[in-house]
Amino acid sequence: MARAQDPQLARDAATQVVRTLRDAGHEAYFAGGCVRDELLGLHPTDYDVATDATPARVTALFHGTIQVGASFGVVLVPVNLRAARCAIEVATFRSDGTYADARRPDHVTFADKHADAQRRDFTINALFLDPLETAPSPQHTASPLGGRVLDLVGGLADLMANILRAVGDPVQRLAEDHLRALRAVRFAARLGFTIEPATSAALTRDAGSLRGVSRERVGAELRRMLMHRSRAVAADLLQQHALDAPALDEAPTRAALPRLLALPEPGLTGLPDGRGQFPGECPAPEELYPGVALAAWAADRNHAAGFEPNPESTTRRLRRALCLSNDEAATLQRVLSAFRDLTPEWLDRPSHEQKRSIARAGFSEALWLRRATDPILADRVLNQVGLRRASASGIAPEPLVNGGDLLRLGAQSGPMFKIVLDAVFDRQLAEDFSDVPDPKATALTLARTLLANGGYGLT
Repeated sequence: MARAQDPQLARDAATQVVRTLRDAGHEAYFAGGCVRDELLGLHPTDYDVATDATPARVTALFHGTIQVGASFGVVLVPVNLRAARCAIEVATFRSDGTYADARRPDHVTFADKHADAQRRDFTINALFLDPLETAPSPQHTASPLGGRVLDLVGGLADLMANILRAVGDPVQRLAEDHLRALRAVRFAARLGFTIEPATSAALTRDAGSLRGVSRERVGAELRRMLMHRSRAVAADLLQQHALDAPALDEAPTRAALPRLLALPEPGLTGLPDGRGQFPGECPAPEELYPGVALAAWAADRNHAAGFEPNPESTTRRLRRALCLSNDEAATLQRVLSAFRDLTPEWLDRPSHEQKRSIARAGFSEALWLRRATDPILADRVLNQVGLRRASASGIAPEPLVNGGDLLRLGAQSGPMFKIVLDAVFDRQLAEDFSDVPDPKATALTLARTLLANGGYGLT
């Protein structure tokens, strides 16, 4: 696999490897997803090379190689090109033996390109491309980026018809590697393809087998689906094929997905009024977006079951099922908590409580979720946000009194610190100090009184 930020650099590096193998008397082609993406008019940055050269031969032809999958015939070839360095995976044509662990073949046999195409997962991923064929004959399909396509499994017809089809017997293909079920959904959703009926039936038939796949691998596939704009399509396909149950470790659900559909793209999760974020708002960063999307999906699924998700129990279950990181799990729980909080009763809360809620991480995402099914409530909340934003102190001002101030007042550090600081800050948020000559001095007087009264005396 050639990885580079510059698609042209990645392609040129892979082409150089193909040319070296060809000059040494071997067959060599681009293979897999890079061919698919080129034919779809995309510019991939990852290129695989497949060849009839054995790993030993590849190692002899290139300097500095690394055998990353010796038993599967995979060698990493470094290429220096235009002051940049690419690492290219070169795999020997092979046929696979049995898959005892339903993940990887027990053994492989080096073979030819026909056998290599037959052992791949889906027809659109089993295409080869000769990048050195600069003038393909009329009867051959060409890539928009140049080169002749070799189709040994009918992948071109499926690509043109927007169909995802397993190579050969779909039941066998999916039984070999149970993770292929999730890959099928991801490809179909991302490309906007229809899953061919026999392949679709095999997905549903063997959905339960997904429970045997490591949770890390399941979580990685779900993240890739949820990070893409086709996330709602992917979630719907998982539900259609009963793959949602083993993936999420819960009962299967055929839920409508308005909340998941309503989410903006990662990095754009400000308020849904189009005015962006405001002081105190904490939109989730892009790397934590899977937690946001999972919150939306959980809200949709629980609504279909007749109740709203419990933030704590839902987070515990999904964290375990998908091996979420601490930060992803925290994001999920914050959004669900804020979502549960945004009810009509929220509108009647005191101003300081509303401001704390608005400033809390997860608020803006939760407002998107509410807006998906209750736009009237969302607009009323947005009106309140505007009022709180326009107040004298704003939504999240710098506290007038901090811990250092309490120490200077003679307080001892302990639980009373938080009680007093929260009480004074609430009064600040409620604008109690906005019209006094010296807000800081007034806030300190209140803090001193509260400390003297053991934290009591504020209504």
